Amino acid sequence: MIVTLTANPSIDHTVALSEPLRRGDLQRARAATSYPGGKGVNVSRVLAGAGAATIAVLPGSPGDPLLRALTETGLDYRAVPCGGPARTNLTITETDGTTTKINEPGTPLTAAERKALADLLVELARDAAWVVLSGSLPPAVPTDWYVELLRLLPGTRVAVDTSDGPLLAMAGQFESAAPQLIKPNAEELAQLTGADPEALHDPAAAARAASALVARGVETVLATLGAAGAVLVTADGAWHATAPAITARSTVGAGDSSLGGYLLADLDGAAPEDRLRRAVAYGSAAAALPGTGLPGPHHTDPSAVAVTALDFQPHH
Repeated sequence: MIVTLTANPSIDHTVALSEPLRRGDLQRARAATSYPGGKGVNVSRVLAGAGAATIAVLPGSPGDPLLRALTETGLDYRAVPCGGPARTNLTITETDGTTTKINEPGTPLTAAERKALADLLVELARDAAWVVLSGSLPPAVPTDWYVELLRLLPGTRVAVDTSDGPLLAMAGQFESAAPQLIKPNAEELAQLTGADPEALHDPAAAARAASALVARGVETVLATLGAAGAVLVTADGAWHATAPAITARSTVGAGDSSLGGYLLADLDGAAPEDRLRRAVAYGSAAAALPGTGLPGPHHTDPSAVAVTALDFQPHH
């Protein structure tokens, strides 16, 4: 089983345009969809879609439209009551795949609500192969809360996918509280290493940057690089996967799908190259789907993903 935490869940509302977005003008959508979201929820949806056991942990009170939507999807979840409804995140997609996102800040979590979420996470982690800490933190939550949770989960394999303040706070404690897996994109990898984010779309440069994080205590770095594919770096080596050619429709959920694919392959006992291959297959499939659709196994073709070992000496 894999447990995911989404501290700042959302209703993800996607509007699809049939022409480029024009600021300050009136445009009509050709389609609109709404799904329960937040990065951890997305990971759980991908896992459940492949038949893997997963529980999504999140704040949410009875009657919240988000919880009703989760119930309708059939996803197994545990919610801790909180002071307000889930936020709504708006995504605007254009026909060429250009995606514009406007995310609300979310409902603040009190210290008591954070403790209830942490206690629930620790309880469920006893039977979990992985715990995933994913997404932004809502207002009034200390930026180092993920670090606190990592310290509460010794002996549990933890994957983290976050950015900005929470990511930097966690990075400051890598030597004493490193997760087993982090999944940055190029911009987040740049935040962690001080490198130029544009330069990190080069797989060799991304792998070198990621290897510095492995040297600081992170077991595995899965860095997603958009159209350039992804790199996987461990203490034993580095690999680059090239994404298959697709028609991009929406990048929403692509990174979450990549993480879901990686974890599915890990549950199957796959070698590093095949974990990376499955991650990129899922991420590419997500980008090819419209709106906030998330891929199932039937959407993916891991055999179309080329994986090569990168010839450089990782940091030790």
